[in-house]
Amino acid sequence: MANTKELQDLTTQVRRDILRMVHKVNSGHPGGSLGCAEFLVALYNEIMDRKDGFDMDGLNEDVFFLSNGHISPVFYSVLAHAGYFPVEELNTFRLIDSRLQGHPTTHEGLPGVRIASGSLGQGLSVALGAAQAKKLNNDTSLVYTLHGDGELQEGQNWEAIMYASAKKVDNLIATIDLNGQQIDGSTDTVLPMGSIKAKFEAFGWDVLEVNEGNDIDAILKGMAEAKALTGKGKPVCVLLKTVMGHGVDFMMYTHAWHGKAPNDEQLANALGQNPETLGDY
Repeated sequence: MANTKELQDLTTQVRRDILRMVHKVNSGHPGGSLGCAEFLVALYNEIMDRKDGFDMDGLNEDVFFLSNGHISPVFYSVLAHAGYFPVEELNTFRLIDSRLQGHPTTHEGLPGVRIASGSLGQGLSVALGAAQAKKLNNDTSLVYTLHGDGELQEGQNWEAIMYASAKKVDNLIATIDLNGQQIDGSTDTVLPMGSIKAKFEAFGWDVLEVNEGNDIDAILKGMAEAKALTGKGKPVCVLLKTVMGHGVDFMMYTHAWHGKAPNDEQLANALGQNPETLGDY
C-alpha cells in the first residue's frame, strides 16, 4: 500500500519518462499520456489486485486493457516502474526492433500488454470477452479498461456498451478519459457527443464521475466507489475528467500536444516543472 506522496512522486517521474521518451525519437503522444499519469499510477500501484509476474490468462487477478493505445508512453512507464520489465528499456521507445512500439502490440511479448491497441474503439470488446471468461472460470477478480473520450466516436464502442449491460457483465469497470481534446481539436468541435453520462446510463450502466481526474486521492476514492458497484448486475463506467498535458503548463488545455514531441528547449522547460523524484532511466 503506497501513500499519496509516494504515488505523486511516482507520477512526477512517469511524466519525466513520457517527456524524455517522445523527445528522444521526436515522435509519440505526450498530451493524453501526461493527462492519464495519475490514473494509471494509482491503478497499478493501489487499485488493482495483481500478481507478481505476468501471464496472458490473468487468472485470479485483476487485468487491464488499454484501448486508446496511442498513450503508450504513460502505459510503458507505469508498467516498467511496476516491475513488468526493466525501466532502462524505456530508452528503446519507438526504435526499430524495440518491444516498445508506438502503439502496444502483443507479438513483441512485452509483459503487461494484453492486446494490440493501435486501432481505436476495440478495447472494450476484448475486455468484455475477458470479463465473461472470468465468470466462466468462477474468477471473482475484475477487468479494468481505459478509453479516450474522442475514441467514443468509434461505433464499435456502442455495440460493446450495449452488449455489456444486456449480458450483465458486472465485473467490468470502464474508465473514460474526459479531457475534451482529440487530434484535430476539441471533441465538441470535431463531433459533439452530448452527455456521455446520459448515454451510458441509457445503455444500462452504472456511472460515476471523478471531477478531479488529476488528483490521486480523488481517483482512489472514485475507483473504490466504482469497485463497490461491481457484482450487482450492471457494468460500471467511470468518467474521469482530466486535463490533456497535465503537469506541463504549455501543453495543457489544448489538442496541440496530442501527438507532437517537444524540442530541446521545450523539454528543458517541461522537465523543470517536473523535478526528478525516483531517478531518470
